Amino acid sequence: MTALLRVCRAAPLLVAAAILLAEAAAAQTAVRFSLEGRLEGPAAVLLVPQDKSYYRQEGIDVALDEAATVLDPITRVANGSHDMGAADLNAVIRYRDQHPTAPVKAIFMIYNTPPFSIVARRSRGITQPKQLEGKKLGSPTTGSTFTEWPLFAKLNDIDVSKVSIEQVGIPVRAPMLAAGQLDAALGYSFRVYVDLKDRGVPVEDIVLLRMSNYGLKVYGSAIIVNSKFAAEKPEAVRGFLRALVKGLKEAIRSPAMAIDSVLKRDDGARKEVEIERLHMAIRENIVTPETRANGFGSIDPVRLDEAIGQISLVYPFKNAPRPEDVFDATFLPPAADRRVD
Repeated sequence: MTALLRVCRAAPLLVAAAILLAEAAAAQTAVRFSLEGRLEGPAAVLLVPQDKSYYRQEGIDVALDEAATVLDPITRVANGSHDMGAADLNAVIRYRDQHPTAPVKAIFMIYNTPPFSIVARRSRGITQPKQLEGKKLGSPTTGSTFTEWPLFAKLNDIDVSKVSIEQVGIPVRAPMLAAGQLDAALGYSFRVYVDLKDRGVPVEDIVLLRMSNYGLKVYGSAIIVNSKFAAEKPEAVRGFLRALVKGLKEAIRSPAMAIDSVLKRDDGARKEVEIERLHMAIRENIVTPETRANGFGSIDPVRLDEAIGQISLVYPFKNAPRPEDVFDATFLPPAADRRVD
């Protein structure tokens, strides 16, 4: 009888707890987020906050979707099917120029230095940009790096008429380069370099020409948001960025831990390969001198203005934007919280 009384007295408390839990779940703001591509090492910086419940602690329930093309996250956010996403900032700039009323803006810089690169074979006589003349390059023609190729060529006095570009898919890019069917390939450094090395090509025969080392001022990928969503749910947007910064710092402190967030979602991923990708992205694209000076996520308006000027060298703007038209810094966490540890 005593046991029965205890159960009866506890029942209202259990019901109340269940109600509180249900209310807490209902209070979570749903955020649908588009990645900029397939799952791979660097995506860990967005996945760790989900696995560590940092998003939920900020009152948001984030669903992350992979993307197939560079435009996917931009069009998804612009049409409202996704609230936020990660996208190449330069593609966003061009898209907004072509669609002036598109409700999409960048709010947090992920890749302070872009990973746009040309990966070549030293044995094919390539160690400098000018030596790409007379050579065959492979590239997916829908990729961000291919879009930046004309600017890279112009800044480095490369006669593009003397360079053969062969359209290749991402799955065959590294195999063709490893087999000698290509002299070089365009793509993100942490993709092509690691893939080529993984194919057994000796490191001493791999030449990595990072476009940022050869005159490009442009930024890389950024967090973008649908303007209507940002206006209606500003705290959800701020909460997302706070959670992202926490996860980003953890991924930098422990890449091996962070990469588990990728491996658990992709049975075919190999830990040593994806860790190397993440290490490269952190070292070359995320933690840069500018990031150390200004903190994660921000931009230098002067540099962005110079970048827009560079884009105009090869892209005819209908109406060249100002930095503030492209990037909204008002959602960033305080500078002290974004400091590089």
